[in-house]
Amino acid sequence: MRKYPRPRKPDASVAVIDIGSNSVRLVVYEALERSLVSIFNEKALCGLGREVQSTGLLAPDAIKKALMSLRRFHALCKVMKVGRVYAIATAACRDATNGADFIAKAERICGVPIDVLSGPQEAHLAALGVVSSVHKPDGIVGDLGGGSLELTDVRGHRVHRGVTLPLGSLALQDASKTSLKSAERIVKAELSGVAPLKAGKGRTFYAVGGTWRALARIHIIQSGYPLRVMHGYSIPAADALDFLRRLRRLAVSQTLADIEVVTDARQPLLAYAALVLEYIIRIAKPKTIMFSTYGVREGLLYSLLPATERSRDGLICAAQTLNGLMSRSARHADELIGWTDRLVRISKLPETEEDRRLRHAACLLSDIGWRIHPDYRGEQTLNLIMNGNFGDIDHQGRAFIALSVFYRYVGPNKVNAPSSVHDLVTPAMDERARILGAAFRVAYLISAARPGVLSAMHFRSSGRKLKLVFEHRLVDLVADRVGGRFKQLARLVGRSGSIVLR
Repeated sequence: MRKYPRPRKPDASVAVIDIGSNSVRLVVYEALERSLVSIFNEKALCGLGREVQSTGLLAPDAIKKALMSLRRFHALCKVMKVGRVYAIATAACRDATNGADFIAKAERICGVPIDVLSGPQEAHLAALGVVSSVHKPDGIVGDLGGGSLELTDVRGHRVHRGVTLPLGSLALQDASKTSLKSAERIVKAELSGVAPLKAGKGRTFYAVGGTWRALARIHIIQSGYPLRVMHGYSIPAADALDFLRRLRRLAVSQTLADIEVVTDARQPLLAYAALVLEYIIRIAKPKTIMFSTYGVREGLLYSLLPATERSRDGLICAAQTLNGLMSRSARHADELIGWTDRLVRISKLPETEEDRRLRHAACLLSDIGWRIHPDYRGEQTLNLIMNGNFGDIDHQGRAFIALSVFYRYVGPNKVNAPSSVHDLVTPAMDERARILGAAFRVAYLISAARPGVLSAMHFRSSGRKLKLVFEHRLVDLVADRVGGRFKQLARLVGRSGSIVLR
């Protein structure tokens, strides 16, 4: 059995104040840990960078609005008794002539130093945000803010030096004097020959930033995609290119404002964000566009973790946290991992490294719905996992874990899960989810979620027979219902099943 280290328990919350070119935001996290959990998140669309390209200055009204927001954020941190506050500022503040004066005023309000990130620093932290939230990323991270675009090549935990370009949505709108034709010329000139894009062919482009997420939200709704979770949402690059071209046509015909799923403040920027992403796809020729809700803020906190914490699997950490908070026994879930490890090995079930990782996460989440009314445990736990706020997993992986726990409650043969979830996985993944759900049904029926039981049960294989062996001290736990469920599990793995008392 693989031993996953348990999460350490930090004793203080942590907050990041992010002074961006478009928005000023406060995010408070439960603790500085591998799998971040936000407990408060508020932004104000101040538009600090909307005139920097043309005037070189932060607009006075934007400064006033930003400082008012920072006063509220400071008060909120005091009310919430936040343990540590970090403050950062990006393109508008580093580029504007009056940026230093604004930062001095902001520091007096916030009571903490504000780190004005350089372009390369911003690119690095955005890339770390993706590294912290995507399992083994391989591609180009693009962080589109209001004032700049950062591009960085990432391969696993290796982050190359990034570049920064004045192609943020507000900056582009300002520099082009709201002309999309002029904006297109600027984008084309700035992106030609950019080093990170040359390495993008056939890989993934990770899109970070609020305006790109707004584009993804539109695509999700228009395509009828069944899951509204933004992080990990992926589109084939060719499909994304068609979608972006349609959006640009809507902008030209001035019907883009009819899209109601995007806030009024974001709508004027959609066409510029679409234009930048379109040219990135044309030049880099990635295979897939994946949207990430993790960026500079999460990258900053990830960079502050010890190396041992950064190397841990974010999905497993998130599952361990939910297991500790919501299951009847955290230790039992650990034993369930070992028990299903033995089942896979003895049954010779084909399993990749990623399959194993998802199975282990499913074991950790298999009992988080026990407090729900029995009639609704399958449905409600499925929804909880599908919509859970955690990273390091794609939508297909979410669906597999959710289905595994769903089949634990409703049975692997009775009904299919809702098509909105079922359709996200392949038939082979659905089959594995049914097997795992059936295994959970056996394990929980025998152990009642108590630790120390599963470790005293063993599997044996003889020809086409799969046997579950009970040690002598557990013989009284055997019943017809246990035998029936084990036979059901054995049939799913292509065997006949029997109980053996030792």
